[in-house]
Amino acid sequence: MAFINGLEWVIIILVIVVIFFGAKKIPELARSMGKATSEFQKARIEAKKTLENDSADGKIGQQNSVDREKLESIAETLGVDYSNKNDQDLKNAIDEKLKKQDS
Repeated sequence: MAFINGLEWVIIILVIVVIFFGAKKIPELARSMGKATSEFQKARIEAKKTLENDSADGKIGQQNSVDREKLESIAETLGVDYSNKNDQDLKNAIDEKLKKQDS
C-alpha cells in the first residue's frame, strides 16, 4: 500500500473543491476568504493598539485603583479589616461577612 504525500493531498483536496463548488465559484470563494482574513488582521491590530494605549495611559492601573477603592469602601461599611489583604482575599472576606449577615 502506497502512502499519500503532501502534494497528492493538495491535488485531492483541489479536485474535491472543484467538484463541490464548481470552477466558477473558486475565485469568489478566494476573494471572500481574503476579505475575511484582512478584516481579522485589522481587528487584531486595532485590539493590540487599544491595549497598548490603555496601558500607556495608565487606564488599566486606574481601573484597578478604582476597583480597590470600591472594595475598601464596602469592607469598611461591613466592618471588615482590609489592611494587608490583596483584592481576592478582600473579596472573600466580604463574601463571608455578607453570608454571615444573611444567616
